[in-house]
Amino acid sequence: MNLLFRALIIWFLVAGAEVLQGILRVRFLNRRVGDRRARQIGVITGSGIIFAITWFALPWIGAHRVLDLLVVGMLWLVLMLALDVFFGRMVFRFSWSRIARDFDPRRGGWLGVGMLILFAAPLLVALMREFV
Repeated sequence: MNLLFRALIIWFLVAGAEVLQGILRVRFLNRRVGDRRARQIGVITGSGIIFAITWFALPWIGAHRVLDLLVVGMLWLVLMLALDVFFGRMVFRFSWSRIARDFDPRRGGWLGVGMLILFAAPLLVALMREFV
């Protein structure tokens, strides 16, 4: 099985875990701390989920070169951005400005940071595990 196909399979796992985490965040955390703070906490917990899945899945993906790890991260980033925009526009009917607010740290949006972590996770985990 080639590297990109394996990375795609793991992305589906990451995406599913992130969607579930978002559902739980809205269901339980929003009422306690408010939407904006809950989204910020969600970026932190979501980053932990991404690192945990990447930690266990990276050997199976088989990316050992820095370029391969960056390609995996870029694939995950592009797919997750597409998924987030799709959900924001089509499912939740958010305006473009509402979606952009999630990425604007000046307005409390940390999603851009989460996306950078998603992109960097394969390389960071490989470095931590001394795969490269």
